[in-house]
Amino acid sequence: MKGTRPDGYKIALLIDADNAPAAKIEGILSELSTVGTTHVRRAYGNWKKDGLKGWESKLHEHAIRPIQQFDLIKGKNATDIAMTVDALELLYVDKPDAFAIVSSDCDFTPLVMHLRSKGAEVFGFGNTETPKPFLNACSLFLYVEKLGDESDSEPGPDSEAGSKTGGHLRASPVELKQNTALILLLRNAIKAAAEEDGWARVSEVGHQIRNQSSDHFRNYGYSSWTKLFKVIDLFELQGEGSNNVSVRDRRVGKSNKV
Repeated sequence: MKGTRPDGYKIALLIDADNAPAAKIEGILSELSTVGTTHVRRAYGNWKKDGLKGWESKLHEHAIRPIQQFDLIKGKNATDIAMTVDALELLYVDKPDAFAIVSSDCDFTPLVMHLRSKGAEVFGFGNTETPKPFLNACSLFLYVEKLGDESDSEPGPDSEAGSKTGGHLRASPVELKQNTALILLLRNAIKAAAEEDGWARVSEVGHQIRNQSSDHFRNYGYSSWTKLFKVIDLFELQGEGSNNVSVRDRRVGKSNKV
């Protein structure tokens, strides 16, 4: 994650503990630290439930305030309503620059859309089964399964199965190329950021991707867009190892040679 504010975002972190793994909170906080300061940290749930026991030590360790929300009706928790009410109060009173919503619950989609309509960025964190409406509503969405330690090694170009990275599966070049939505997103972002010769700075391509989608390179097991571009032979890079790496669609390079 990289922020667009030079001084960093002021972030409010709201966790739906019923739908979020406690083991991933370090990764979430680490990602947020790259874009700003998380000044509000709250986790919501019925803390009498045995299923939330794993959160207890994490709350103390990371200064996260637990918000008790009893199940008003058996089989139905009221956590999402409590989070929504607090988010709106924070929006109009504290006025944070961004919200981090940790949940895989699609019920938060209207909230996310409202927060964004009022000018706040929304960083979503959830599992790979998170419904698309919630995922797409966020400014940026990261799969919690992909958060963790990463290796700099990439699978070979002919690899058909993803490699293990930080204990999680990294998408192989074959899988990436078969992801038509991802390839279209990357090509459109490069086209929007490119100079006349077709080359575009990767940093600017990343900015274009953020404008078009909530997707992120970490969702595929890579530590940067540059590393992801490198393993897909549909693109070419120049300036690797510098602060001015550029990328180009290979189709443009071939047409320029004709």
